[in-house]
Amino acid sequence: FSPSFSIDHMACKRTNPKVYIIASCVQYRLIVRDVNSLQILQLYTCLDQIQYIEWSSDSLFILCAMYKRGIVQVWSLEQPDWHCKIDEGSAGLVASCWSPDGRHILNTTEFHLRITVWSLCTKSVSYIKYPKACQHGIAFTKDGRYMALAERRDCKDFISLFVCSDWQLLRHFDTETQDLAGIEWAPNGCVLAVWDTCLEYKILLYSLDGRLLSTYSAYEWSLGIKSIAWSPSSQFLAIGSYDEKVRILNHVTWKKITEFEHPVTIANPKIIVYKEVEKCPRVETESLALPPAKAQASSLFRIQSKYDISQVPVSLQCVKPVADRANPRIGIGMLAFSPDNCFLATKNDNIPNAIWIWDVQKLKLFVVLEQLYAVQFFQWDPCQPRLAICTGNSKVYLWSPAGCVSVQVPMEGDFQVLSLCWHSNGDSMALLSKDHFCMCYLE
Repeated sequence: FSPSFSIDHMACKRTNPKVYIIASCVQYRLIVRDVNSLQILQLYTCLDQIQYIEWSSDSLFILCAMYKRGIVQVWSLEQPDWHCKIDEGSAGLVASCWSPDGRHILNTTEFHLRITVWSLCTKSVSYIKYPKACQHGIAFTKDGRYMALAERRDCKDFISLFVCSDWQLLRHFDTETQDLAGIEWAPNGCVLAVWDTCLEYKILLYSLDGRLLSTYSAYEWSLGIKSIAWSPSSQFLAIGSYDEKVRILNHVTWKKITEFEHPVTIANPKIIVYKEVEKCPRVETESLALPPAKAQASSLFRIQSKYDISQVPVSLQCVKPVADRANPRIGIGMLAFSPDNCFLATKNDNIPNAIWIWDVQKLKLFVVLEQLYAVQFFQWDPCQPRLAICTGNSKVYLWSPAGCVSVQVPMEGDFQVLSLCWHSNGDSMALLSKDHFCMCYLE
């Protein structure tokens, strides 16, 4: 499937046990399709070019944010004639998201002066002052009952905890951070992780009542925390650092139980290293008689790739970071636990072509995948330990404990997979390039 338009954002949702839908925006148009047939179900026209879209939690509404005009429009799937427009006016708009109940919209104004909470049911408006301008400043518990907000006032960091049902303040406390960089709830909603700026290695763990449970710092020199990830069971907290290591904290003492290094050379004979290699498939003689159009389509498969198991020791390709530039390409930039809590996938940014997969139960390295090109993105299947990977070329890669596979996207032209998104049931995923998207179905 190759639509001839630009896809800015996409979202997949399930409306009932039989219907699965996907939404994409093209300039000022919002298109809702059936996931299986890609048939257009609804077509909405917004007031301006759409920068962001997001489904409500129950899939009945979808918001479209137009940051340049400070406007959010909301559309209903059950009632196509109903719509809502929220205009922030001169306050401007830099971010918009749904609350967990799917009936409130949180808009962040320019310069992070405030967050405005709009109710679709009562049309009431609430204001939250002093939100901190950081990438991970808002966090909801998985059950949707509470919201944590990072705040900055009087040159000091604070956390406010709100009850999402009525937006009443539950707790308000200051944090022992120099410049708070992000917050994230554990999946069970009992512990809030707060981490400091990359210039200082510090992560703090707070309970729901605002008590400081523990503080962890691995070192005091150079750059600190780059990424974190909770395990689905909330038993482990993985911390990726600029020193190319991942440290695992346990949920009982909040102390380090192990650390994973990412060396350039893999020397352990027990580690399986899958290396992507290109191959040229055998050209059948019958293809010489194909019409030009079909011959061009068949040329898509002239250059394919597969995985070979490399003999150790294996030396991975390393990129030397530029020390005098901001955001150096070094350290653990991506990490994610598998849904069954058995594996942890990591990427060391100065070894950009490799993905490391760790056995969480045995706390040791399990598999290394060495790609031909730098890894752009990876994401676990939400239902089983199956990892999907893209490297900016026309292929998508899948790993599971059974092995690896490289799949060519069957499209004419240059379709570069830059990102991907699994459906919640794990049966399909959307592959996104700069100007197109396609659906990948898995049996």
